Amino acid sequence: MSWQGQLTLRYQRDGERTIAHDRHHGPLRVLQRLYPEGPGICHHVLVHPPGGIVGGDTLHIDAELAPDSHALITTPGATRFYKSTGERAEQHALVKLAANSRLEWLPLETLAYRGCAAHNRMRFELAPGAEMIGWDVLALGLPAANEHFDDPQWVHGHYTQEIELPGVWLERGTVQANDRRLLDSPLGWAGRRVMGTLWLSSGQAMGGADREQLKELARQCVQSSTLRATAGVTSPDDRVVVLRVLADRVEPAIQLLTEVWQQWRQQRWQLPPHTPRIWRM
Repeated sequence: MSWQGQLTLRYQRDGERTIAHDRHHGPLRVLQRLYPEGPGICHHVLVHPPGGIVGGDTLHIDAELAPDSHALITTPGATRFYKSTGERAEQHALVKLAANSRLEWLPLETLAYRGCAAHNRMRFELAPGAEMIGWDVLALGLPAANEHFDDPQWVHGHYTQEIELPGVWLERGTVQANDRRLLDSPLGWAGRRVMGTLWLSSGQAMGGADREQLKELARQCVQSSTLRATAGVTSPDDRVVVLRVLADRVEPAIQLLTEVWQQWRQQRWQLPPHTPRIWRM
């Protein structure tokens, strides 16, 4: 049996409070709505009770942030794309940010199991004045359990990912389990099986000095990390700054991304570091 899930999220400002409305069809839903930083920032924890996405499943997340609202969206655990017998598993997220809204898109890691056939697409549309910080952490196989994505028994596994900021930045690629050149080349994954991506994006051009400051904060975190040899930061457009990192395990990648995220939110939004409580449970 395949799951078809739809989750609709709407955020709006009501005085000092960001209020949220959600509707769901199928298994994808909101676990908790929290305000650990005060009424202005709504923390939403999303869950998929079946525990993983298999061939034939399609999940959709549709979110809109009204002017001046602020949402932090995360998950209590990994998103899992299980091995497939042929059908593709899909997850699509479309998020629209109105003027002066803010979004922190911080799901925990995505695990692409050996033999999976998966497509994970994220599209974020930012109006002028809107800003977001988002990340994606992808692990091929189960690195901690030594279960390899490129296991010879599952050479037909593949994972396609898209991260799109229309007109600003498009990240799209497919990893095939039998593509040794991509997986092992120093110009590809370099033998690592975890890739982390963190970005800060604005709906309008950021000043050169602002982008340089954000890049410098990221570089300082990278230099104190064990992953400094496989991490880098760049600004491919004047509306976005991007940090990329390769790792052997999920935990050090998330640790680095968390440190940079907290530095960026403090610098850009004057908000103190804050770790969602669900991550510590």
